[in-house]
Amino acid sequence: MTTRDFSGDDVIRVLVNRGNFWIDRVKGDHYTLKWEHPDGSEKRTVTVPRHRSLRTGTLRGIAKQASARDFDEFCRWIDRNR
Repeated sequence: MTTRDFSGDDVIRVLVNRGNFWIDRVKGDHYTLKWEHPDGSEKRTVTVPRHRSLRTGTLRGIAKQASARDFDEFCRWIDRNR
């Protein structure tokens, strides 16, 4: 079973350091991250709350916004790179 116990800081750190996202803005405890394909053909926006523990549904939403194809693989990737 893949661990799904991540904080918002874990997810933000991995997306920025390994996923080529950048922090676009911060509003309260929510970080908005952006990603753009080098040729400009595709853009992604991901909102991550800086909570101590993210619920599975929130984590699934983040994975979907980041265009992850497989949720379990996304969780393993976050776990490997945090």
